[in-house]
Amino acid sequence: MPDKKTLERARRDKRAGKSPSTQAGEFVREEIEHIRRGEHGARSTKQAIAIGLSKARRAGVDLKPPRKGQAKRRTRKSAEYAYEAGQGRRKTRRRPRVARAVERALKREPRSTVSRQALSRQAKRAASRRSGASRAASARKAARTKGAAARSAAARKGARTRARRAK
Repeated sequence: MPDKKTLERARRDKRAGKSPSTQAGEFVREEIEHIRRGEHGARSTKQAIAIGLSKARRAGVDLKPPRKGQAKRRTRKSAEYAYEAGQGRRKTRRRPRVARAVERALKREPRSTVSRQALSRQAKRAASRRSGASRAASARKAARTKGAAARSAAARKGARTRARRAK
């Protein structure tokens, strides 16, 4: 169950017209704090973020599950379940034995996964994925958006540059 303060912050974000991902960020922040305080651990930074997002969905934040191809099928299923539970479209059943097993497993995981360093690494990776992973992909995109004359001019310019650098 999320803290009252977290729920209040998320509601305040919603009233301010902020996006669902910003509202969910409050829950992710709470989860990171829990791990830093030593309540439990996480296998990876991604797992810590995923737990926070799941809590947000269950708490009713209108954060849609990832689309096909964006995440594993199992992850999508889990996100759909949490989303529906939060939107009141599904009754959740208490499963004490499963809850205890999850809690015990998380307690065994490391705490260093949410250090400033680890979070920074995660953010850098995410940014590099967003910025378009390869030069080849951006070259293809450029080729699609140009006409024949512009492509030809770009090719000539490239050839000139290569010739100059070869000297």
